[in-house]
Amino acid sequence: MEQQAPETAVVEVRQEFSNYLELLAVVGQDFATSLDIDETIRLTLERIVNYLDAEAASLFMLENNDTEIVCRVSVGPCNIAGLRLKYGQGIVGQSISQQASLMVRDVSKDANFLRSVDEKTGFTTRSILCAPMSLNDVHLGAVEVINKRNAEGLFAERDRDALRVLAASAALAIRNATLTKTLIAQQRLQRELELVAELQLSLLPDRREADFPVHGVNVPARTVSGDFFDFFPLPDGRICFDLGDVAGKGIQAALLMAKASSLVRCLGKSVHLPGELLGMVNREICETASRGMFVTLVVGIYDPASGHVILANAGHEPPLLLAADGSVRDFPAAAPPVGVSTDLFADNRFPEVSFDLDGGSLYIFTDGVTEGTIDDGEPLGGDGIRELLREVSPMPAVERVDEIAARFTRSDKPLHDDLTILVVQDARPDAHLLELRLPATAETLREIRDEVRTVSAQAGCGEECTEEIVLAVNEACMNIIQHAYGEEGKGEIIVEIRVNDGGLEVRLTDFAAPVDPETVKPRPLEELRPGGLGTRFMSECMDEVRFVLPPPAGAGNQLWMRKRIA
Repeated sequence: MEQQAPETAVVEVRQEFSNYLELLAVVGQDFATSLDIDETIRLTLERIVNYLDAEAASLFMLENNDTEIVCRVSVGPCNIAGLRLKYGQGIVGQSISQQASLMVRDVSKDANFLRSVDEKTGFTTRSILCAPMSLNDVHLGAVEVINKRNAEGLFAERDRDALRVLAASAALAIRNATLTKTLIAQQRLQRELELVAELQLSLLPDRREADFPVHGVNVPARTVSGDFFDFFPLPDGRICFDLGDVAGKGIQAALLMAKASSLVRCLGKSVHLPGELLGMVNREICETASRGMFVTLVVGIYDPASGHVILANAGHEPPLLLAADGSVRDFPAAAPPVGVSTDLFADNRFPEVSFDLDGGSLYIFTDGVTEGTIDDGEPLGGDGIRELLREVSPMPAVERVDEIAARFTRSDKPLHDDLTILVVQDARPDAHLLELRLPATAETLREIRDEVRTVSAQAGCGEECTEEIVLAVNEACMNIIQHAYGEEGKGEIIVEIRVNDGGLEVRLTDFAAPVDPETVKPRPLEELRPGGLGTRFMSECMDEVRFVLPPPAGAGNQLWMRKRIA
């Protein structure tokens, strides 16, 4: 019998080690396949209690920036889930703060033991085994086991070693579950953002044909945008247009954008005064928007038959009117944004301004344009946007907004803010009388004279006025052919004629080397030399003559002349 005792002891050790390995395998499988991490932790604690032959066990987690320790799951006679301790408090707190496995065989002799827990639950704690849960430098919490059931009621070193390994397994599982939960939440949020982006895209107007007078573009800086624009025809043939920018970012701003845009479209079909329409939108936004949320908004009505615009600006960037002669007029906001207050005006009608396009173009844009950068340069600013509008002015309106957006997006650098721009182009048939693009040769001069004579007469110019315009255009084209292109002998001339504010405007564009305007100014008669009468004739035949500086993008020179229709 005495010779069999060592063999029996070896068998018992092997069986215990086998049970330990089986427990690790089962616990690992439970965590790997778990869909409910709290239920899996509870089941794991029950397995630990059975394996260590203990009375109870709990799993504590760090919370509130590691200032508190909270019991997440508890098994045993008393459920202490939800119990909160300060960091470092109690034996479990010491185990976490010291990152050490602690074994207290008699809690009555340990100053860190919290007797208040037993007093509240009626449970009697005799011994405690505690192991921290951590991954590298990330501390998650601890597993605590209470009261060994054997005759001595004491935990052994092998119990501490086993709990240390099981706590590490639990830490890895909890960390993975947390990361998975975070990833699922991020994926859900991304899908929600994509759905909101689809909704926003559906609220934007469809692209219209090139000759339609209103065009716009919206480029979000992120998945969703706080900017919006819209335009739609009214029953009387006029066109209602709007552009806005919601304060704030994220889904809340995107939802307010959707509401504001929908309100303008819905109410704008029956309310045809921009100031009154803004007042109604303001009331609705004030009633439902979250505190601090507001919308800068411009609403206008454009009459394609007359070129007349009625505009109301609620706290937005000043729209810019680029006239046919290259001058710019702005329309600053005369009221705060919508959503700020319903007590702005006695009649709840926002101020309006009226003007005629007169062959020009009205641009409305968000601060993503003025505060944005081109080619990683400085923010564009007010002066920069004016120059940019002049550069793209020779393009058709639909191409202008695309070109402006492209200037900001051709860099790999992300946008500073959402970018939205809308243009209203004077679409009257008599506003753009002529646009020719011909070779810069003497043979085309006759065609140019005939076309200029025809459209001038159609515009209401008398015979004398018409011939003066024809003479000025002819002289200017000859200068381009003979002096701008010179010996090269190859090039093109663009001839544009528009009606603007009771006058006829002519633009002649070439693609030769830029000239110095100072060298082509009219000279006094006594200083004239043979061949130098052209500029003199132009200045005498037309009311105004000047070079557009800088010329449009891609052009060499552009001469602008104006003649009042007599």
